[in-house]
Amino acid sequence: MTRNAVRILFSLTLPLILVALALTAPANAQQAVRLTYKTSSPLATTAQAEPWFQLYNDGTTSIPLNQVKIRYYLTGTETYRFACSWAVVSCSTVTGQFVRQSGADQYLEIAFTSGTLAPGTNTGDMQLRFYRADWQNFTQSDDYSFGSQTAYGNWDKVTVYVNGQLAWGRPSGSDPTPTPTPTVTPPGGSQGVLFDDFSYTGSADPRLSQRGWTVRSSSGGPGVPGATWSPSAITFPGGLLTLDSSTNGTASGTVQTELSTAARKFHEGTYAARVRFSDAPTSGPDGEHLVQTFFTITPLNFNLDPDYGELDFEYLPNGGWGEPGNILYTTSWETYQADPWQAVNTHTEERTSFNGWHDLVIQVGGGRIKYYVDGRLFADHGDIYYPETPMWIMFNQWFIDLQGGTTPRSYRQQVDWVYHSKNEIVSPADVLGRVSAFRTAGTAFQDTVPSS
Repeated sequence: MTRNAVRILFSLTLPLILVALALTAPANAQQAVRLTYKTSSPLATTAQAEPWFQLYNDGTTSIPLNQVKIRYYLTGTETYRFACSWAVVSCSTVTGQFVRQSGADQYLEIAFTSGTLAPGTNTGDMQLRFYRADWQNFTQSDDYSFGSQTAYGNWDKVTVYVNGQLAWGRPSGSDPTPTPTPTVTPPGGSQGVLFDDFSYTGSADPRLSQRGWTVRSSSGGPGVPGATWSPSAITFPGGLLTLDSSTNGTASGTVQTELSTAARKFHEGTYAARVRFSDAPTSGPDGEHLVQTFFTITPLNFNLDPDYGELDFEYLPNGGWGEPGNILYTTSWETYQADPWQAVNTHTEERTSFNGWHDLVIQVGGGRIKYYVDGRLFADHGDIYYPETPMWIMFNQWFIDLQGGTTPRSYRQQVDWVYHSKNEIVSPADVLGRVSAFRTAGTAFQDTVPSS
């Protein structure tokens, strides 16, 4: 073949080579991600692994975090549970699931529900952890992705995928295409509704029990040991559920209040209530650490019961639990152990006054728990904290501890109405519309939620 013929052949095949290179190049060659890793649990055997990550965008284009998957590779077939302890990007946006590989291996896949990583920035700390479902110690030193370093450094034994393409790290074992980010489809139409505007004459009104409510009188937690749970401290002036909790500084002189549904029949769907929180006592000196609530809960059958569930709005007008001032918590629980205390939950909080009336909504569906305050998304939780079993609906007001002093003081929490739609995600605005329609029609109570 002559030199000129070679030139002609090369000129004909070059476009095909360029096309092939274009087809095999990354979807966005300007994206360049890098992951750094350290651990806060460096021992070979541990009760929980604690990988911390920082994800960097060293490229020139922004990366939607919902296109990113991070994989941490483990050895063994044990069942694990994931949790996010703290993250700059917010734990409410971080999810984790364990995926089986061939043989005795698996990986933890971290994903994001929202956010964008701009060029030249990083996510900041993502303080993650996972543990065996039976809370037994395990060996982590034989896990492919484990490293005992306690200072951040580049780590290619954890992989990063962007839009399904491997963008960082060296995979271990079978590593198919990452699972797509799930599309959360809300449940369908309502399968039953509870509405009550609390038009009762008092805590002894027989309609309360007839309509499925229990006014607590039994002793026990939460709150001050030895305190009384008093039905007489619950009243309904003007159609408002009113909880008046009081203390004279002693356990025997402390009264706490609680109203609960008698049936545990509430699971997925929408929960809502119009609640009045109070910063100041109705009488006596201020300063007590108390909790004003709207929540759902299941019983804890044994320590670290995996079927336990609890979804809380908790307002502390005077602080407590180490907080110096007013704070509103939304907390989603996986489980807990009372003694020694061990909590498995995730929470979102705002440190400001929430004195006054507020429309509170909890949406439970598609693996996510969303909390709204006055129509504003306050928190988004999920993963292991998603409730597995039916729950009660409750309101209570109780004291964390006692601040001393013998002058009686009383605090008040009120509830205008409560609403639940089973297996239906209802927007906060639509909740208010439905409540208004009930009242316009003169409906004071309705409960069509089935018992199972």
